[in-house]
Parts: sequence; structure tokens; C-alpha cells
Amino acid sequence: MGLLVRRWWLWSAVVLVVLTVLVWLLWPSRPQPPRARQYLDLSACLLTDDRGVAGPVAASVWAGMQDASTVTHVRVQYLAVAGEATVGNALPYLASLLQRRCAVVAVVGAAEAAAVEARAVNYPVVRFVVVDGSGMGGNVTTLTGLPAGQLRDRVRDLVIGVAHSNAPR
Repeated sequence: MGLLVRRWWLWSAVVLVVLTVLVWLLWPSRPQPPRARQYLDLSACLLTDDRGVAGPVAASVWAGMQDASTVTHVRVQYLAVAGEATVGNALPYLASLLQRRCAVVAVVGAAEAAAVEARAVNYPVVRFVVVDGSGMGGNVTTLTGLPAGQLRDRVRDLVIGVAHSNAPR
């Protein structure tokens, strides 16, 4: 009987030590790293034709925007124009991005570029990036005929530049 009591005390002590160590290790007293990414209050937006980011040009632009987001924590989003490729159809989609207060609006597609040409003058604080189209104004940058890698890098650099110029001081 004495041997059983000693073994019982030994096993009880081992279980108690193991439980104590587990509680100590799992107790949430240490600061936990944030699970969600902390974004700046700044957005860069992409307006595309009905293919969205599946088209090769739009995919390069989108990749450059995502690269910039990784570096600067700028939120990025895209919107694809549904339906006919006309300026009249693209304008409401552009207006939607402008209402979301996008600091950078990149566009891919002829109708989307024409929509920027019609509205960019009304939004002087927004940086517009027109890819393979034309645009006029001090706030419009056109990128034409660039290979995918260079296009990605230029878009990334433009978004990073806007993020740095809008960073709180």
C-alpha cells in the first residue's frame, strides 16, 4: 500500500508540473503581434475593362500596385467596367473610385482612359495613371508601350511616390 501511495504522489506531482508549465506557456500575457495588416488611410485604385486583372496589361499594373502596398501599406483595390467599352459606361465606375477617395487611380483600356481624360481636370489632387492611352493634365501620367516588368515597376514607383508625399509628417 505504501508503494502505491508514493507512486500516486509522484504521478500527481508530475501531472501538476506539466499542467503548470502548459498554463505558463499558453497564458496570453505576452503581447501578440497584430493578425490584420495595418493599412494607411490612403488608397490606390485600378479601373479596368470587363476582363479585370486577367488581361496581361492590367495584371502588370495590379502587380505593381500590390508591390507598392507591401512596401507602404497603401490599400489597393480594382474595379472592372461591366458591359460595353464606352466612355459613358466607364464614367460611373470612375466616379465610384473617386467617391472612395482613391489617391491614385490607374486605368487600363481605351474607354477607361477617355473617362479619365473627361474627368481628371475636376480632381486635381488625384494622381491618374493612364496605361496605353492618352491623357492630359498635370495630374495625369501616361505609360505607353512598356514591357510588363517595366510597367509593373513604374506603377509601383508612382504609387510609392504618392504614398510618401501623402504620409503624415
